[in-house]
Amino acid sequence: MSGLILSGVSKTFGNTRAVEPTDLTFAKGQLTALLGPSGCGKTTLLRMIAGLENPTRGQIKLGDDDITDLPAHKRKFGMVFQSFALFPHYTVRENVAYSLIIGGMPKPTALEKAESLLATVQLNGFGDRRVGELSGGQRQRVAIARALAQEPQVFLLDEPMSALDAKLREDMQVELRLLQQRLGITTIVVTHDQREAMTMADTIVVMSNGRVEQVAPPQEIYHRPTNAFVADFIGKANFFDGLYKSGGVMIGSQALETPANFAPDSPVRLAIRPESACLAREPGQNRIPAVVGFVRDLGPVREYHLTTDIGPIIVEYAAGSDEQKLTAGDKTLVHLPADALRVYPRTAA
Repeated sequence: MSGLILSGVSKTFGNTRAVEPTDLTFAKGQLTALLGPSGCGKTTLLRMIAGLENPTRGQIKLGDDDITDLPAHKRKFGMVFQSFALFPHYTVRENVAYSLIIGGMPKPTALEKAESLLATVQLNGFGDRRVGELSGGQRQRVAIARALAQEPQVFLLDEPMSALDAKLREDMQVELRLLQQRLGITTIVVTHDQREAMTMADTIVVMSNGRVEQVAPPQEIYHRPTNAFVADFIGKANFFDGLYKSGGVMIGSQALETPANFAPDSPVRLAIRPESACLAREPGQNRIPAVVGFVRDLGPVREYHLTTDIGPIIVEYAAGSDEQKLTAGDKTLVHLPADALRVYPRTAA
């Protein structure tokens, strides 16, 4: 069976377009992250995929089957919500077995399968505990085991890590990704956390204001963002506004060479990642006088916060690299390599 396909899917609430017409293909067996800020439409899109919202327009297909109007309980999709929605008066084993029992499976068989699923999510021996006795990460695993009980064709997760503390969230991202790869289930995760999306996904769908901005693997999203919104939302970037001139961009009196090609005098926005900029000792093309305002040592990286004529710039070095060791107040040059500069129409910001 081929993947999940959305064709022209949109959703309107009254006069508000929550999701613009969207075409997406979710490859079978891969994990896709729907990533964007709050209110961008990612959860509404997930709810339409789940059958919890009806599209205003468009078609949803799973393989060759049109499931646009198929009720949620007939889609055989597993779903994990932010709250996990576990039953506090049931044991862990009973929570996992619940959907199997109401679906007609004999209770002893359902409980046996639940025990096997708990082993899959590394909760051996937890079956007799109550939900209130579990940590946040353990509750998440129970919710995942319950969603997997129906052997879903598609696994949907809506902000599944949001209730966890930072350290546990990162551990669970890796665990969930390894589990998904082992089971080979087509999985869609909604998140506003770009680090989470970069960690887990085969493909990231970046959304803003109800529309898809870019669909690509994580490293392409990071290194080749399609517009200024994506460059700003994924990772960190330095931004500058200027006018395009032949072969470069003028920012005030400073000319920066770039490989971009726009109409003369077009207003543009430049972006460069902090790790792509660097400190320099000798003058040259795309080297700008700067003054160190602040140095931040984060352990794995060191950040130089610079003041320049074109605006503030952050330069980042990996720990142990052979950069200049400067302190606040030092004068230097900052090099913005032409091939590392991304140039976008300013209206796309």
